[in-house]
Amino acid sequence: MKLKYIAILVAVALTSLTSCKDFLDKVPDTRVYLNNVEQLRQLMVDGYMASSYACVAELSSDNVIDNNSPSDDGVIYNLSAYDISDNQLYAWQDVDLASGNDTPSGVWSGCYGAIAVCNAVLEKALEWEQTGVNGDGVKLSAQDMDVLKAVKGEALVSRAFHHWILCNIFCMPYAGPEKSKQFQGIPYTTVPEKVVHPHYERGTLAEDYEKIEKDLMEGLPLINDQIYEVPKYHFNLASANAFAARFFLYKREYDKAVKYATASFKGNDPSTMMNDIWSNSSFYYISDIGRYNTSVKNASVMMCFTNYTTWWRRFLGQRYTPNRDAKRATIEGPGPTWNSCRYINNRTKETFAMHPCFSSVCGSAGGQEYGSYYAGNMFEQFEYTDKLAGIGYCHGIRAEFTTEQSLLTRAEANLFLGNIDEAFADLKIWDVARQKNVAGDDRMIELTKDVIVKFYSKDNDPGYGIMKDIHIDEVCPSEKYHVTPEILPFLQCVQHFRRIETVHTGQRWFDIKRFGLEIPRKIGPTGEDLLTVHDLRKAIQIPNEVLSAGLEGNIRDNAPKSTNKEGEARIANGVITRTN
Repeated sequence: MKLKYIAILVAVALTSLTSCKDFLDKVPDTRVYLNNVEQLRQLMVDGYMASSYACVAELSSDNVIDNNSPSDDGVIYNLSAYDISDNQLYAWQDVDLASGNDTPSGVWSGCYGAIAVCNAVLEKALEWEQTGVNGDGVKLSAQDMDVLKAVKGEALVSRAFHHWILCNIFCMPYAGPEKSKQFQGIPYTTVPEKVVHPHYERGTLAEDYEKIEKDLMEGLPLINDQIYEVPKYHFNLASANAFAARFFLYKREYDKAVKYATASFKGNDPSTMMNDIWSNSSFYYISDIGRYNTSVKNASVMMCFTNYTTWWRRFLGQRYTPNRDAKRATIEGPGPTWNSCRYINNRTKETFAMHPCFSSVCGSAGGQEYGSYYAGNMFEQFEYTDKLAGIGYCHGIRAEFTTEQSLLTRAEANLFLGNIDEAFADLKIWDVARQKNVAGDDRMIELTKDVIVKFYSKDNDPGYGIMKDIHIDEVCPSEKYHVTPEILPFLQCVQHFRRIETVHTGQRWFDIKRFGLEIPRKIGPTGEDLLTVHDLRKAIQIPNEVLSAGLEGNIRDNAPKSTNKEGEARIANGVITRTN
């Protein structure tokens, strides 16, 4: 590799001798020099991760199954994974076979890349605030100071968010201020790197959450939507408050979660801000569904992210897809008000319950034998670099914060605060919005408290893993808040609705961790595994190249192993054979 770079440098030198003087007259690097407030504002476009955590988190969750494992009637396929790292992610193994955008390496570098931009912006913002002049020595006007404060607020909130994503992917779930001191954190970086190979310490999860909260609380009051051309591509007032609500929900500070979730609606009635995709019948291509759902014109969308990702392509007949129980627990399964809405697979003759809202916005692979997916949460826009060669970049568009998510955050928080009526009111807003103008809505029933209690009772378990034992009191103990028999059915309803709402986005993995859900898993023709309540594999291993650089890895000592050693070895080696 060194010889290659030397050869390139020599070639450049030989061809540049005649223009040496001109070359020396120019800045000898490609660094961006920040000299004014407008440059800081524009640079924050890059203050968001260019990769996606959806693939890593979703493959680790119960929202996908292995099509190469036997179904209930013994059907086994011989499908290939889209990427070799998918085999490791699905088996909860440490990923060391790939390092692309849709791997732990991609998440790690994507988050820290965004954080680096935020740190560069914050360094200049602090300097100019203190001196009152910009990088050119020009005095800042009152308008400049207002924009500078808003940019600083955006950078602080974005830095907090990306560290929070890193914690939720690479650390154990937050366990309270004391217990979290026992868990490994991630390096919390607050200054631009100015040396080669700087040394970082991981610290503790408790320390990371303290720093995230500090950045978030300092940045949130500074957010100003007026400085953006398209606010929904940035942390704006709605999305910043939505992030604060989610953050405090995970901390089990429910009063704050309610406060910030309500603030994310900006004084509007959330029922008027819900997604209306269910009543739209103008879609011609399946890509139109995702384009509509992630549009900044959509009232429910609070913030959109764009990433380089091939996540959408996993659903076109690959090995790991939303199929069987994963499909039935999300987009093609029963629910409290739509259990009587029955459909039939014309090829397999299987009859199943499904919410009518999904009847025209879902895609399938292999005639549904390999799985189905909701097209609205999976929009890919391809950027051609060479149309003739058909090459370019896959961009994934996703709505990171929505009205629906804030609504369900507030509902969960109100349950633990003892406000069941308020929580139920939010659940009903979610349910009613999905019933508007959808085919077959006459078969649906009204959502009532009694309906929720009956559907989510252990005596009436709907199956498919929709209901799982919730161990949040063990994962994150609280003196004030506990899961009681009274709120349990409503809590099951919240996590079910959220699982449906955020399917394919990776957020289900975060609920699995903080609720302490156990996940049984079939791997290949004969393998089985179980992710337990306190399973150390819930902290995804940090990237192999980061380990090689000397950063401490995640502990793996008491993680259970697959019951099928031979199958586990084949998965690790990427060798999958057909079993009849």
